[in-house]
Amino acid sequence: MKTSDNTISRKDFIRHSALAVAGLTLIPNIMTASPFLNENNNSAKGKMSLKNVRLETGFEYKDGEVASTKTDLFYVEVENGKITKIGPNQPNAKAADAKGLLMLPAFKDMHIHLDKTFYGDQWQAVRKRTGGIKGMIELEQKMLPEMLKNSTFKAEKLIELLQSKGTSYARSHVNIEPTSKLQSLKNLQKALDNKKKGFGAELVAFPQHGVFYTDSVPYLKEAAKMDIDFIGGVDPFNIDGNIEKVVDFTVQLALDNKKGIDIHLHETGDSGLKTVEYLIKKVNENPSLKGKTYLSHCFILAKLEAAKQEEIAEKLGEAQIGIVSTIPFGRMIMPIPTLYKHNVTVLTGNDSIVDHWNTFGTGSVLQKANLMAQLYGYSTEFLLSRSLKLATGNILPLDDKGTQQWPKSGDKADFVLMNASCSAEAVSRISEVESLVHDGNVVF
Repeated sequence: MKTSDNTISRKDFIRHSALAVAGLTLIPNIMTASPFLNENNNSAKGKMSLKNVRLETGFEYKDGEVASTKTDLFYVEVENGKITKIGPNQPNAKAADAKGLLMLPAFKDMHIHLDKTFYGDQWQAVRKRTGGIKGMIELEQKMLPEMLKNSTFKAEKLIELLQSKGTSYARSHVNIEPTSKLQSLKNLQKALDNKKKGFGAELVAFPQHGVFYTDSVPYLKEAAKMDIDFIGGVDPFNIDGNIEKVVDFTVQLALDNKKGIDIHLHETGDSGLKTVEYLIKKVNENPSLKGKTYLSHCFILAKLEAAKQEEIAEKLGEAQIGIVSTIPFGRMIMPIPTLYKHNVTVLTGNDSIVDHWNTFGTGSVLQKANLMAQLYGYSTEFLLSRSLKLATGNILPLDDKGTQQWPKSGDKADFVLMNASCSAEAVSRISEVESLVHDGNVVF
């Protein structure tokens, strides 16, 4: 309920204002559908004004250490999906009132399987596992035909969960194997098209059942010519029994179709290390793959001695191979500080959310940043603020010296509003995103 002509309660603000939260590009038909958007706040046809928007402006120091983060309130204008103006606050302006909420870059989930989930459907817990990874392949072969019947619907529901946690973009692996063939990909592409107004994604053609173990080669070749972004892989030795053969195929398919590479690597023994080293070699031989190649999980790094971790991290950094980590896995803690030290790109994601691999998952990548900060003792203001980049895909409001670098006029209107006074606080207590998902569109 409105509290006066120029102010609204937070409850009404959350329900009715159509801010660009969780990556919503300001689409005219969404904006005009909101009862809060009318001539009284100068918002129409993709244009809107926001007042009382909190932005980070710099660090405050005490005894040479970052002691706190300075913020101030601003007036922001957005038009056609772009930030067009950032200026001094205009508290009396006829504009949507952000109520002092903190604006941060929208979040990115860079490792998830949108194509196979139980989320949004009948509850199912993980079944007892037998036969290791090949036993799980056999289970999937039995389950997938039924799962595919409504996978578009479930993918949409999972996207809505991610949006409600502030995520506007994802890298999704999608099964490409003889059981699904290309159907899982087609179903997911339909879901993404249905959600394109508020959510974007890049896709990885993922041979979950092995490249050669189940002869996924013809389907991967066909998928590579479709609208996907990466060629995937999984445990070349444990599943296919031949590291070089699998990596060579993956690299060549990526080169032939101008795609990136993102390989699941769970192996923690000698084969895991050999896979990492061989991929580094192949990327160095093919420099066009630098900056476009990733290892997901890469648990072998957690098992190496400190000196070997440093050596491999340095080589990964030089080859510009990124690591997409789900942070801890059981008792394994990834050496993320070492990776950062050697300029390795580190991303994160929720991986599986309520499916036959994993019963858990919240959909929040901010929670991943919080967990990473706890694991490595990142409790200072500076380190907490730096931890935010795990959630945002390496975009931070302030650089390491405290100079404001985001947002700027011309940036995409891709942001979240947080119930926190600075990013360090948001990471520390996993502040809530002030958003609501309705019919697949993120609105206030």
